[in-house]
Amino acid sequence: GTEVIRDYGAEHIKTGKLIVYTSADSVFQIAAHEDIVPPEELYRYCEIARELLVGEHGVGRVIARPFVGRAGEFTRTANRRDFSIKPPTESALDRIKGAGLDVIAVGKINDIFAGQGITEAIPTHSNAEGIAVTRELLSRDFSGLAFINLVDFDMLYGHRQDVDGYAAALSEFDRALGELLPMLRDDDVLIITADHGCDPGDKSTDHTREYVPLLFVASGIEPRSYGTRIGFFEVGDAILRMLGVKE
Repeated sequence: GTEVIRDYGAEHIKTGKLIVYTSADSVFQIAAHEDIVPPEELYRYCEIARELLVGEHGVGRVIARPFVGRAGEFTRTANRRDFSIKPPTESALDRIKGAGLDVIAVGKINDIFAGQGITEAIPTHSNAEGIAVTRELLSRDFSGLAFINLVDFDMLYGHRQDVDGYAAALSEFDRALGELLPMLRDDDVLIITADHGCDPGDKSTDHTREYVPLLFVASGIEPRSYGTRIGFFEVGDAILRMLGVKE
């Protein structure tokens, strides 16, 4: 995506034509300079594309990619938005919400699930914002799931192959984790994981296929290894069982 903006950004500024491209996964992306196409207008174009890209050849997400700067120095902004296809069947979030529990979506989680199964959406624009919201939620009395996405690892450092930036972001989160863990109550469970790898040291700018971490932290859980798991669905299954909504 950054290469596409680099290659076609100047032409876009000159002509006003949108930059449209696809990626290896099921996404359709529209990029525009914020001075040429304001973000709200770009979102409207993405909503139109979302309505069209359905059916047999539908795509999972339409992504708005605003950027700023001048030729040779273009950078994508935090005003990205995802317009996802609705989940084809009931998800774990639907079941948690249906049980009368909270489903609080932080970051781009609400966009990923197209708002389905969500009781409260809190958008963020950085890891720091996501961590701050997590801290606020830990001090709040809610019952259910807080689903938090820290987007900088993927968007700012993984895809951009910024090894030093990725390391600094990990250190920042590690320090924050030291503040968050003492805030956990006896009936809280903290799960730290990822939906895919995005190795900044890989030769490709795409997602990478290494195993992702899966950490559970809760009162009464003894430290141990749970080995290699089958898939991400096991996390959802565990959450349903812990919340008492498993069939």
